[in-house]
Amino acid sequence: MSMQTAASQTNLLPTLALLNRLEEQRLSPSATYSTRSIRRKEEERAGYRQAFALDADRIIHSRAYTRYIDKTQVFCLVSNDHITHRVLHVQLVSRIARTIGRFLRLNEDLIEAIALGHDIGHAPFGHDGETFLAALSVKHDALPFQHNIQSVRFLDHLERKGKGWNLSLQTLDGILCHDGEIHANRISPDQYKDFVKHDAEVSAKQKDASLKLAPMTYEGCVVRMADTVAYIGRDIEDAILLKLITREDTPKSCREFLGSSNGEIVYTLVTDLIANSSVPDNPDATNGHIGFSEQIGEQVNLLKQFNYANIYLHPKTKENLPLIKNCYESLFTHYLHHLQKGKTTGSVDLMTDMDPGYLATHTPAAMVCDYIAGMTDDFFLKQAALVGCEVPTKR
Repeated sequence: MSMQTAASQTNLLPTLALLNRLEEQRLSPSATYSTRSIRRKEEERAGYRQAFALDADRIIHSRAYTRYIDKTQVFCLVSNDHITHRVLHVQLVSRIARTIGRFLRLNEDLIEAIALGHDIGHAPFGHDGETFLAALSVKHDALPFQHNIQSVRFLDHLERKGKGWNLSLQTLDGILCHDGEIHANRISPDQYKDFVKHDAEVSAKQKDASLKLAPMTYEGCVVRMADTVAYIGRDIEDAILLKLITREDTPKSCREFLGSSNGEIVYTLVTDLIANSSVPDNPDATNGHIGFSEQIGEQVNLLKQFNYANIYLHPKTKENLPLIKNCYESLFTHYLHHLQKGKTTGSVDLMTDMDPGYLATHTPAAMVCDYIAGMTDDFFLKQAALVGCEVPTKR
């Protein structure tokens, strides 16, 4: 290292300390300061990135994040480049959540890290793929697959051949507890968690998928609400583009109170969240929350019900699922057979090239689940074709 480079790095260190001081002056007392981040393994790092900014960088440089580019959001196998994919969804969540967090004086770096990582564990073909993989896991005596738990597993345990990224507790907790599909008008943080409680929550959630968990930070609560804001109107726009519905099909009251277009809906919901959330000046207060007004919350719930009935369960949305389900079953059986017989040929090598601790603590069924969960849609179909499956094509 040259003397000039060394001097430059040295000069950056006071800048990080200054950033931390400015953060404590600027943010709400109930925000999560970067200096309060908690990691499983403490790190001594030189540089200018604050703790949660480091988390966001690690997530965006992970292999699992790269695979977002070909992961279904709602609509799969559609020959239209303007339909939302998972990578765009998480970026929308990040932007929306950071806007809310800025007005509430919360930590935008933590918000970004949670938002970018919250769906990283999704299996191929979205929630339907999650359902297929969960059923196969249970059938083979493994714990049922859940994408939010898998997101934590990828980042905390599976990336870097089993070493994980050593992300902060606050980031992992927000990812685990995002559950954007569960409707709630408001959420209050469940403060004072540590890694012991986090691991206990992961274990409890694995056994009971219906278990409701609250994030430990206001930032995590914001991301959870922003998840809904990001998809509810965007899915309507995609469905209109694919001619599944018309704009006039949406409930009249939702159009009146929330707006007709995605832009109007996002603006209304973000404005309402900012106006009706409460981040107390006393960080020990238990009466704070992130949430909608009662009237807007009712309309959001009504619009969710409309989306489920008319978009997510629409026959055209589901038309490829029988073939995809069969591909899941065939791939799972194929990989499981190879691992149980001790064969590690072809792509199965990717499941065995892990830290010895992983290999010692995971059954073949659990290893197959991890491998399939990490696939992109396109890679999944290519692998299914190799084992003799009939695969659907884009329409």
